[in-house]
Amino acid sequence: MQIRPDLINYRCMAVDSLPAVERKWLSLVAVITGIFMLLIDITIVNVALPDIGSDLDASFSSLEWVVNAYTLTLASSLLVSGSLADLIGRKKVFAGGLVIFTLASLACALAESSLALNLLRAVQGIGGGMMFSTSLAIIAQTFQGQERGIAFGIVGATTGSAVAIGPLLGGLLTDAFGWEAIFLINVPIGIFALIGTLRNVDESKDPHPAGIDWLGAVLFSASLFLMIYALVHGNDSGWGSFEIIGAIVLSIVLMIIFGGVETHKEHPLFDLGLFRKPAFVGACLVALCMSASLFALFLFLTFYIQGGVLGYSPLEAGLRFLPITGMMLVVGPIAGRLTTKVQVRYLLSGGLLGVGVGIFLMHGIDVNSGWTALILGFMVAGIGSGFVNPPLASTAIGVVEQRRSGMASGINATFRQSGIAAGVAGLGAIFQSRVGSLLSEQLAGTPAAPHSEQISAAVTAGQTEQAISHIPGSIGAAQIDQIREAAHFAFVGGMNTLFLVTSAIALIGSVGAFFLVRQSDFVAPPGHEG
Repeated sequence: MQIRPDLINYRCMAVDSLPAVERKWLSLVAVITGIFMLLIDITIVNVALPDIGSDLDASFSSLEWVVNAYTLTLASSLLVSGSLADLIGRKKVFAGGLVIFTLASLACALAESSLALNLLRAVQGIGGGMMFSTSLAIIAQTFQGQERGIAFGIVGATTGSAVAIGPLLGGLLTDAFGWEAIFLINVPIGIFALIGTLRNVDESKDPHPAGIDWLGAVLFSASLFLMIYALVHGNDSGWGSFEIIGAIVLSIVLMIIFGGVETHKEHPLFDLGLFRKPAFVGACLVALCMSASLFALFLFLTFYIQGGVLGYSPLEAGLRFLPITGMMLVVGPIAGRLTTKVQVRYLLSGGLLGVGVGIFLMHGIDVNSGWTALILGFMVAGIGSGFVNPPLASTAIGVVEQRRSGMASGINATFRQSGIAAGVAGLGAIFQSRVGSLLSEQLAGTPAAPHSEQISAAVTAGQTEQAISHIPGSIGAAQIDQIREAAHFAFVGGMNTLFLVTSAIALIGSVGAFFLVRQSDFVAPPGHEG
């Protein structure tokens, strides 16, 4: 049989040209898979925390660190990873982040203590930061013109979906297979994304890299860690203790030094010059307040719906978050289209106003309230959140020159993750204090009074029934019911306090967005930055 060289050449050309067209979209699939995985791990964990607490005998503070260890290292590693990617290559850093995240996820599932889990969650966060910091740069390098806008739109939809699907998927996996499954599912997804990255993503780097600001990274990370540590452990160690006061003072000192160092750096980790623009300050304030209010509140709502008072299973809890998450998914695309027709400050301010009002509508629950008492507040807060997320991303990069958009996006993302970490820690301190105070009042003069501190610790971690089962058998059934009612009363009282605090945080962000995000600050029309 005679072989025709011209036909072979034609077929090779056809085969080669087809992947050239498809590879850019396959690279997008790989990138958004990584983004989805790292973002869903912020919310998927919440509904599994009561089960994690029971299996690993974890305290409330330890459970806070399951969330905070991840968000802290994610926030701290974002800008460093971006600088590293400019230096050695974005594909290398993204792929390395996938490997670290996937292996850490497997190790999380195998963890046998809360300390081990928290340390591994920190490693996960580093991998997540490496992926998050390079993802948008890879997309911007791969796509041009109208296709770039489509690609960024898909990323926005992925971001909203990850936040929204997290509680439901977490509940489904925890109910069906145990809490370990929320980490194990990352393994095949991570392998899929890694193969796609290695095969389809083209390498790119900054031809004139600025280097890595290691000193700034260490100062910022240490300051943030010390402040979160103080907030998480303040109630246990005592707010007047040398340990807590020392951590707070040192955190502030390190942040001041960080600001001084960054001001005099030619290529800083944080370009503080960006904060001269009121609109950029407003975008960072919105990111911080959004995360420290509604997203931080998710943890405590989960404890309330599951082990704290209502006693639903993880899957049932995930389903009951649908009025919030469903509204986010529905409203998000609408808000994205409105960014070209409505001034962004109205969307950001109005959205956070909706979040604040929605959370306030949750206030007033009592021990007899069912979960339906939260539905109206859930829906209003979900709608408000849906109006905030799409324009927030465009605002952060739309008010700076294109060459500084990577730094601006990274700083805004850092404020988002720091807001969750600080919000969970701060709200946790308030919640612990309020529950402990109310429970002591309720149990005063009863046989359970000497055990109020231990009961309070269990109640805040959503382990009320476990705490009651460990009370000495000399306490009768009627008194057990009295203790249970007191525990539920204290938990609900703590939740009502958090509703007021987080509502106020959201309203502060709303006012800040209205007065700071000025249309005149935009370098390009909102929605047309890419």
